[in-house]
Formats: sequence, structure tokens, C-alpha cells
Amino acid sequence: MRRTRDFDGLPTMDANDGFERRPDSQRGRGFRARFAAFVLRLGGWTIGGAPPKLNKYVIIAAPHTTWWDGFWMLAFAWWWGIDLAWMGKASLVNGPLGWIPRRFGVIPVDRSAPQGLVAQIVGQFASRESLLLAIPPEGTRSKRDYWKSGFYQIARGSELPICMSYLDYANREAGFGPLWEPGEDIVADMDRVRRFYKTEWARYPELFTPPRLREEEMSPVVPLMPKVEPVEPLREVAQG
Repeated sequence: MRRTRDFDGLPTMDANDGFERRPDSQRGRGFRARFAAFVLRLGGWTIGGAPPKLNKYVIIAAPHTTWWDGFWMLAFAWWWGIDLAWMGKASLVNGPLGWIPRRFGVIPVDRSAPQGLVAQIVGQFASRESLLLAIPPEGTRSKRDYWKSGFYQIARGSELPICMSYLDYANREAGFGPLWEPGEDIVADMDRVRRFYKTEWARYPELFTPPRLREEEMSPVVPLMPKVEPVEPLREVAQG
């Protein structure tokens, strides 16, 4: 990692991974970006690594030990002027208030669908020109034994890179870390993740789930389907 700058021109972290990053001249403008800058200053945060200059990639949203994590991550996205997407139950976007979660980037998914959640999201990536999908692989704010592998499965199925975002509560710095393309060896890929994330970054370190997938204990080579065929995205119910 190398240093760039924060709100006041002071150095902060940025990734040196060979991928082009959004320059400061392309940061967010307008009310949304000004509001984000205000709340981030109020929270004592500094701006870390810039987001990759790509239209599609999967984002690891970690650590995740408090509901504030999503709030701060959204604020950083607004500061940069990018739109994050999140997965949510299809029922969230139904009804007269369904526009609210849609406005904040919720992509409706049907977890009971026979084709599976991964194929649904692969379909979303295939049907859109731009999609930055943030996934908290810990899955819950409580400590678990494993991370969920959805972020990895989706990235491989969509043939897209993975960006490791971070919220460092210890130093009040957050941003977008290294970007990498998943390969055939899930253990080697997750070793990369383990080298990046630190327990002390979490708001509640005792609740942070260390980066490990259940699939790593099955085989050193990722036991996934060789190709995930995309399915047509769910149709959103018209606003009532």
C-alpha cells in the first residue's frame, strides 16, 4: 500500500495493484458528495484508497461487526461519486416504499429460486453496463466460523475481479484496497485476503470472523461449477 491524501491533503493509503484508480478530479460532486464529506468529517474518518476505474467488479465489504459499517461504506462511495449495489430480499423492493431500498442500490434476489443466488447475480452483471456489488462475506455482525463464499463464486462466475474494501476503525481510515482476479486455487486466493485484513480494523474486533471459507477445507482447488450460467434478473414490482 502507498499513501495518497485525505480531506485536508494529508497522506492516506491507496492500493498499488496495477489497476488504474479513479483520480481525485473524478470524485463525487453535488449534494450527495457534500453530505458524505460532512458526515465523514464528523465521524473523524479519512479517505483511503481510491476505487478502481472499472465499470464492474465485486467488492468485499469487511470488516462487518456493526450496522454502522454499511453506513460508512455508503458515505465513502458517495464521496467518490460511485453507486454501490447490495443484495437484498426481493420483498424489500415490493410495495409503495420499494423505491427506497432501490434508491440505495438494493438488487432483489430470490434465495429460494432453483437456479440459486449466484446465477441470479451473474445474470445481473451480464445484463448491466456498470455494476459495483458490495458483499459482506461475514454474513452477520456476530462471529462465525467461516466467511460465506458467495463473493468468490459470483466473481468467478462473472469472470470479474474482486476489490478488497476496508474500514479501519483503529485509525479511522477507509477506502478501496487491492483488486485481484480469482484463480483456480481457492486457498492461494484466500491467503491473499488473509494477508490484507486485520482483526483490529473492526469496530468490535472480538466479533470479526477471520477470512476463511468452508470450501478451503474440502480441496486446495476450488470445488465450484466450472461455469455459472446467468439467469434473467428478477423483475422489480412496479411502485404502487
